[in-house]
Amino acid sequence: MAVRGRSGALATLTAALAVAACSTGPMTPTGATGTTGPQTGPIPYTPSPNPIPLPAPSDALSPAVLPGWSQEDHLAAFRAYVDGCGAARDEAARRVCGRAKAMATTMTITPSQARAFFEASFSAIPAQTSDGRPGLLTSYFAPEYPARRRPDAEFSAPVLPKPANPRAAGDRAYIESAARPEQALAWMRAEDLFFLQIQGSGYLTFEDGTRGRAAYAADNGKPFVGIARPMAQQGLLPQNGTSGDAIRDWLASHRGYEAQAVMALNPRYIFFRLDPDDDGHPAGAAGVPLTERRAIAVDPAHWRYGELVWLEADGGNLRGATASYRGLAMALDTGSAIRGPVRADLYMGRGDRAGAEAGTVRHPLRMWRLVPRS
Repeated sequence: MAVRGRSGALATLTAALAVAACSTGPMTPTGATGTTGPQTGPIPYTPSPNPIPLPAPSDALSPAVLPGWSQEDHLAAFRAYVDGCGAARDEAARRVCGRAKAMATTMTITPSQARAFFEASFSAIPAQTSDGRPGLLTSYFAPEYPARRRPDAEFSAPVLPKPANPRAAGDRAYIESAARPEQALAWMRAEDLFFLQIQGSGYLTFEDGTRGRAAYAADNGKPFVGIARPMAQQGLLPQNGTSGDAIRDWLASHRGYEAQAVMALNPRYIFFRLDPDDDGHPAGAAGVPLTERRAIAVDPAHWRYGELVWLEADGGNLRGATASYRGLAMALDTGSAIRGPVRADLYMGRGDRAGAEAGTVRHPLRMWRLVPRS
């Protein structure tokens, strides 16, 4: 929802439909951006209370030798670090965080000073998969959708609040058939609500211009089932044409029984609460607001919230994909599909533009943990 373990979570776009399961400165991408693609669904996840211990620094490197380090926007990264490092609980990490916050409040930081801070304060330790191969970078975002206070022919899907016993509510098809109009917090297009439930939370704009945030409240406990693969298998979409945009367009053009039958293939249903829109970014599982292009969701069995991470991802093969992503990011969120020591989900920001880019991110990934020197 980031959200607590994505229980307010946003979701990674490039995996979820296919399978079960302003910023202080952007990480610099290279190449062309493209259209939105499929994503992974928000399943509440409780971080492990006993994450894997930090590795010994036997392979520690100076950050200065990391690939692309000299091209990094160190000042933007420093600001993002100051915003997110308070999530750290390790004593050494908190000391370094305290120094950065003191610098930020007592002096005007230059790019060279920010770079010097990182190089003097951290050593870089490579993260490794079990087979030594690259991991995976995907991306997620905070969606924004139009909504209505009352239903009409187009805005006919109710945004439902948490029931007394959500795990006994039944599957998607049953919940939708049993919903009563007076229960609705808002009304959306059916395909938009379906995508909002994949994301786990999002922002709504009503016909009078007022805005709100639909935040994850509960789920029905059913497994997430992606609809991209069965849509391709049934010939509803081509095998290589199951992007998020293509799926949304098909659902919109077949609104009614046909679209409902396809969406019902995913029995998982998300309930929401409606909060005010603070014009900011949602908080991640660490309880810290996410910084666009500088915050990642990680597996808490391998990473700690508040850790500083160097990402190196290139070779994305989705249509319209940016060539590469590299830079410093903060580990501030998690998600049910984010598993393993070299796996990250990059928060891209709010709205359609962020969603369009997020849908093209499925890149081989290398990661380095930046460990405090003291």
